[in-house]
Amino acid sequence: MGPVIRAVDIADLATFRTLNDAAVPAVNRIPLSTFDWFRVHAPYFRAAVEDDTTLAFLIALTPGLDYDSPNYRWFEHRGTRFVYIDRIVVAPPARGRGVARMLYQDLAAFAAPFADALTCEVNLRPPNPGSVAFHQRMGFREVGRQETEGGAKEVVLMERGL
Repeated sequence: MGPVIRAVDIADLATFRTLNDAAVPAVNRIPLSTFDWFRVHAPYFRAAVEDDTTLAFLIALTPGLDYDSPNYRWFEHRGTRFVYIDRIVVAPPARGRGVARMLYQDLAAFAAPFADALTCEVNLRPPNPGSVAFHQRMGFREVGRQETEGGAKEVVLMERGL
């Protein structure tokens, strides 16, 4: 049958935290309470599942939320109509199967009626060349860079029109 995309519920959060923690440092570690905040506030929080197995999840935010992320705030200060991809995590066995592409296509369809662009950041330090290449293949282009966490990280800020 293949993977399907579905909305998330509170019972999914522990699984998402486990997947997220396994993906550090490509994404930062967050507590279960933050996943619950996303569940309540994120306009887009969906999972790709197959046979009751979670393959991936994607969290995306719109402007105007009380979310203290320097990367989200960077896009918010630009004043554009955007949807910010806070994180996407794909389980290792599902990588290379098109699951991330499927989630991004679903997000684009969701966002098209009210946004002009999808935005995200990808780590340059620590390096995440696979994610940079994926986003470039998906049509994202660099629109800025910034250091975060007191210079411990550097990110490339990327955007793709809808």
